[in-house]
Amino acid sequence: MRINYNVSAMTANNNLKRSDNALAKSLERLSSGIKINRAKDNAAGLAIAKRMNAQLEGLSVAGDNANDGVSVVETADGALGEIHDMLQRISELAVKGANGTMSDDDRKSIEAEVAQLKEGIEQIVEVTEFNGQKLLDGSFDLKGYTNNTQVKIDYYSDTVTAKEYEITNLSVTLDADGRIADNATQLTAQLFTAGNTSGFPADCKVTNIDGNVLTIADKTGFDMRLTIQGAPNSTVTVAPPAGSASLTIDITGYGDMSVQIGANEGQTLDMRIPYVSLKNIGIGDIDLTTREGCKDTLGKIDEAIAYVSNVRSRLGAYQNRLESTVDSLDVTYESMTAAYSRIMDTDMSKEMTEYTNLQVLTQAGTSMLAQANERPSQVLQLLQ
Repeated sequence: MRINYNVSAMTANNNLKRSDNALAKSLERLSSGIKINRAKDNAAGLAIAKRMNAQLEGLSVAGDNANDGVSVVETADGALGEIHDMLQRISELAVKGANGTMSDDDRKSIEAEVAQLKEGIEQIVEVTEFNGQKLLDGSFDLKGYTNNTQVKIDYYSDTVTAKEYEITNLSVTLDADGRIADNATQLTAQLFTAGNTSGFPADCKVTNIDGNVLTIADKTGFDMRLTIQGAPNSTVTVAPPAGSASLTIDITGYGDMSVQIGANEGQTLDMRIPYVSLKNIGIGDIDLTTREGCKDTLGKIDEAIAYVSNVRSRLGAYQNRLESTVDSLDVTYESMTAAYSRIMDTDMSKEMTEYTNLQVLTQAGTSMLAQANERPSQVLQLLQ
């Protein structure tokens, strides 16, 4: 028995400290409900959990983004539905005006109503917004540019490859109203028979002329519409500015609305909302004051309705995909939350069992330390 160094007390104290530290950690896990409160608790598990938590937060925001995208589509589609109704009314008026029983005065009344309907379409295009951003004015349509201020790109289809196209020596005659006077056959011969184009598909031709809008298309879905601007009763030579060899048409393939629908880079949905102008839908130059004009309008209205229907079909496809994305994100979020919980959450029943065990060890250690501290006093019995 020794009195200078109470080794028994030291041993009891060390065990008591270990039990007390373990009890404190168990209390921390029980009180916080988190199994990994510090990096030293599980360094690898913490790293995995933090990456997973960032993914979870991103998925939550991505779900909100996708729902915002659905709202954008619903807003645009609602406006296009009204435009559809207006086009249908114009069609009815054109059918009525094409009837031989109608007088010219009657057709003037029809033209007045059609003028109001056209203004209504333009107004809808102008005021349809989401979060302060206009949806139908071409802000989210694919962009294209030329190196000539007299030639602008109004529209091109998805099948038009993003690259540079070239046109040389195209002369367009404008009438007194500034509309293209040449017919499609003349311009097709000038462009494609003479080989004045580069980059266009081989079977392209000028398929339609509406006012000062010239449409170049083929049977595969290639569709490009150019606006030719110039003074009335003039010939516009669609030549490039000085120093250039040709008119360059730069199809960028960019400009659509990009919706971030995932937590990672590149997980986006690009939504193209074409410009729904009177020119693009093909009724910018209709005239219902004559029977011939009414007959001509019938074909243009069919094309206009088809154009708007295609835009709405595109938007409907976007909405279906966004809604499917929301459902997928919800399932992914649920699965990842379960995985995150398995790493980070405390198993309360297991931890409570451990806590009870450590509590007993701590109490026993305290009792044994008290006993060990009493051992030196037993030496006094030897000294008596």
